[in-house]
Amino acid sequence: MPSSAAILRLEFEGLLESRPRAGTRVRIPSREDVRGHYLVREALEVEAARLFTEMATPEERSELLKLGLRVDAMRSQTETNRFYYLNLHEKLHRRISECTRCPALCDAIERTRALSSTWLCVGRAFNGTPSRRHQDLMEVLVEMDRDASAAAMREHVVTSMQRALERLEPYFRARKTQGKTYSRKQFSIELPAPEINAPAPQASTAEA
Repeated sequence: MPSSAAILRLEFEGLLESRPRAGTRVRIPSREDVRGHYLVREALEVEAARLFTEMATPEERSELLKLGLRVDAMRSQTETNRFYYLNLHEKLHRRISECTRCPALCDAIERTRALSSTWLCVGRAFNGTPSRRHQDLMEVLVEMDRDASAAAMREHVVTSMQRALERLEPYFRARKTQGKTYSRKQFSIELPAPEINAPAPQASTAEA
């Protein structure tokens, strides 16, 4: 029962898909999946940004400024472990929603995070280029301007979507050519060429 419940939860979150008498596999997303997911995220996180400007305490604003700095610093290191980065990145966005004092909004944002967190690390290689994406976002949010905060968060989410679409392009091609089969043979997905100074990523293998 626990295993069945876990599989159903992963299917609900869009990470797995099942077919009768065929089996269960990791779900390969489509471009429409990604765009739809980020459309929902944009609506939720823009509202969280607006509420943050009204509800966050001075201590929370200071905390999140520091957390934004840590996220960008980790992203700028070539030796960064992508899963450590993912955890810290999730913490930043979770704390923004928690500071809204709206549990329903927090829960809704949390339910959207599984897919985007997975896509965030696909094919990612850190090249040591300095980044201020999260520092810049938090510097706007702490200024208590609802409209400016909403615009900054919208731009942040849209940029994340564009980067996810670029990283997932090899998977879109795999879905197009092999997405309708549930055979157990392995297929190789060629990831995009690494950025300058980045270590070359290994080809990813998935089960079709």
